[in-house]
Amino acid sequence: MIVASWILVALLLTLAFGNYLERQHNPNRTIDSRVTENLVREVVLKRNRAGHYVATGQINGKPVDFLLDTGATTVSVPNGFAERLGLRRGPRLQAITANGVITTYSTTLAQVSLGDILLKDVQASINPHTNTDEVLLGMAFLKHLELVQRGDTLTLRQYP
Repeated sequence: MIVASWILVALLLTLAFGNYLERQHNPNRTIDSRVTENLVREVVLKRNRAGHYVATGQINGKPVDFLLDTGATTVSVPNGFAERLGLRRGPRLQAITANGVITTYSTTLAQVSLGDILLKDVQASINPHTNTDEVLLGMAFLKHLELVQRGDTLTLRQYP
């Protein structure tokens, strides 16, 4: 009975610590979003402990974790996630990354949403060199928004 109790306590602590670490990496699992009286769509994100803006959104109606990256030209979708979404590979592209030149594949996302912000027909690339499901949300999406950073928050606004 004592051993079973210790195993149960260890399991509960593991689950709690795992959730704590996930909230540290992605403090924006629930998006702070609203539409103003002027029909401006606004999303407020919190910076994570590493100084990045990670948020949960959707691609083609499927949930995804985005890492906002103003240095990325397109939305960069990892190959495994692209396959699960059923994205079609377009022409090969050469991309310059921090790790050098890589080959990616062009694609178009029917819908990308972050809170109340929604864009259609967003240019993207499928990256076969990434082993994570985290999608880089690049300038193909962000260029349509106003970005204001103050302290540890980033406010994104989509004007009508």
